[in-house]
Amino acid sequence: MINYLIVFFISMVPLIELRGAIPYAVANNMPLLQSYIIAIIGNMIPMPIIFFFARRVLEWGKDKPVIGGFFTFCLEKGHKGGEKLKEKAGNGLYVALFLFVGIPVPGTGAWTGTLAASILDMDFKKSVKATMAGIVLAGVIMGAGTKIIMFIASLF
Repeated sequence: MINYLIVFFISMVPLIELRGAIPYAVANNMPLLQSYIIAIIGNMIPMPIIFFFARRVLEWGKDKPVIGGFFTFCLEKGHKGGEKLKEKAGNGLYVALFLFVGIPVPGTGAWTGTLAASILDMDFKKSVKATMAGIVLAGVIMGAGTKIIMFIASLF
């Protein structure tokens, strides 16, 4: 039970998210399907908060001492991610958001994708659908990739 809570909370951590929770579950011999579902839920819970409040909080704090540098970094990261998404996507912005979140590369994921969607004033429902689909894809890629790596490692 405690390992499932760990998976849940790891999947909520920015930058680590589901990309860290799934390998943790596989490395601890946890059932993949249950771990996958818990990681997806944990990764999705912060999305509405990020979409509706993160931009406001970051803009408020960007000129404050101590936190200003980090808040500015987060705003710039979301803005750059959003602009890259817009440039590459054109009319397929939500497909691009899906791929941005779904392909597990450092710096992409639900947190950054949702922040970018918020900064770009994208439609909330469409953004949630694209991000959720991306989280599902990232989970499949991470689960399969981790299983393959663990299998190869067991051969040595």
